[in-house]
Amino acid sequence: MAVLARRTRFWIVGLLFLLVGHPVFAENVTIIHAGTLITPVDGTLESTKSRTIVIVGEKVARVEDGFATPGELGYEDSISATLIDLKDSYVLPGLIDGHVHLTALPVGNRRLGFAVLSDADRAIIGAAAAERTLSAGFTTVRDLGARGPDSIYALREGIRRGDVAGPRILASGQTITPTGGHIDRSTGFRHGLFEFFTPSGVCDGADECAKAVRRQVRDSADAIKLTSTGGVLSAASAGVGQQFTSAELESIVDTAHSLGRRVAAHAHGLDGINAALDAGADSVEHGTFLDESSILRFRETGAFLVPTLLAGDTISRWAEMENSPLPAAQKEKALIVGPQMLSAARKAHEAGIRIALGSDSGMDGHGKNCGEFGLLVEAGLSNEEALLASLVNAAENLGMEDQIGRIQEGYYADLIATSADPTKDIDALCSIEMVIKGGVAHPSRRD
Repeated sequence: MAVLARRTRFWIVGLLFLLVGHPVFAENVTIIHAGTLITPVDGTLESTKSRTIVIVGEKVARVEDGFATPGELGYEDSISATLIDLKDSYVLPGLIDGHVHLTALPVGNRRLGFAVLSDADRAIIGAAAAERTLSAGFTTVRDLGARGPDSIYALREGIRRGDVAGPRILASGQTITPTGGHIDRSTGFRHGLFEFFTPSGVCDGADECAKAVRRQVRDSADAIKLTSTGGVLSAASAGVGQQFTSAELESIVDTAHSLGRRVAAHAHGLDGINAALDAGADSVEHGTFLDESSILRFRETGAFLVPTLLAGDTISRWAEMENSPLPAAQKEKALIVGPQMLSAARKAHEAGIRIALGSDSGMDGHGKNCGEFGLLVEAGLSNEEALLASLVNAAENLGMEDQIGRIQEGYYADLIATSADPTKDIDALCSIEMVIKGGVAHPSRRD
């Protein structure tokens, strides 16, 4: 008993040392001198000269007028602070892309990828894509559909821990799609090949689709992606019309919302766009053949349009190539859908529909997301509106409007720096000088 008592006292003393005797280190402090600070304020971009941004840990602590030194800010004697001189630069919030596929292969290599690549392989592929995306200035992304869901979750957590460099990731896991639908990977293969490993997102009927949503949330999905219509790059030649029934769509959306997850609906055809909006989808991805009836629904629901113009531009170019990488069925759809996507975005913008940036990056490599800005401007958005689509609108579309998209006290310290003013030259966003995510500086594309 005496030995037991001594051991007990030893463990109690050790525990108390861990609780109160362990030294507490202050969070890192970074001070940025911004020549011109551009950030959203009350729905518009505000540009101010000579600002000091104080970052403590991963958040913005305050923004001061002028160029204050660490000593003037009270840090000189109590803590070491890193000073970053961006007096000759334009400093903006980190960019947000609401539609990427980080673990996807280029289009020509996708068909048999499921048979030769493990989730571990895809996580490595995704890590390289994530690094390129971050270096391009995109500090937060939403991954809408991973070929192997474990890969994107592993990548998300690796980035969160700091093991891997990349943007903050919200992941939807596997896409919810009907049997034979746009993302049913068994389409086009020998009957019975997928009998024992049908993707967990494939479902038919309201009850089964509710269960499919619950599976994704159980597996740690941050959002839900569904395919309301056919798609261009699926093996099916059925076109881009509605695939899920209205009852199935309502079940998916209602279940997701009950579990606190926002819903992104892939939709090209008019019937599928309207059905997704009627079901309560939070965003429509692509929205290619929307019309006035769709615009009315967007206004009534407040849903976002994510036009993915970079994807439309890419598939149009591929379809027009003499040696196109697209099979005949995909090429036929691409020639119809691709050119229409820019027109749809223009129509939506003229109608005042809220547009959030999403590049659908993954078809043609990664780190090229900035190309979406130029295409948004081509669709009629001003430079400022295109920027807001990737800041305020994109943040709200992800449900993170109180955390990202602004340089403001309490927000994540996500910043980029450019040498030119992107409100005057949108291409400046394709030449990033510096990227800071969560208070940590990362190499930019220019480095």
